[in-house]
Amino acid sequence: MFEIETKNLKISEELNRKIDMICRFACVKYEFIPGNIKSVKNTNIAYVKPHILKVKGNDYLILEECEEVFINGYNKKIKLKDLENYLKNN
Repeated sequence: MFEIETKNLKISEELNRKIDMICRFACVKYEFIPGNIKSVKNTNIAYVKPHILKVKGNDYLILEECEEVFINGYNKKIKLKDLENYLKNN
């Protein structure tokens, strides 16, 4: 049996401020869930779960220092700078 270790990722103050400002300007209510890293002890196997921004039933996956936001999975993405307009129009 494998033992899984979970380490929570801290949201940077800069990213937290950006997301708050974007959501306020888009006039949407949101929930921001911090990501984490799950690793299998004594192996080199790890999974990084990104931060999740929940707005109007959609999940926006956000990684620190990444300029792209993934929408409801990894198939569709937009630039972080375009997130405000996307939230307003969807």
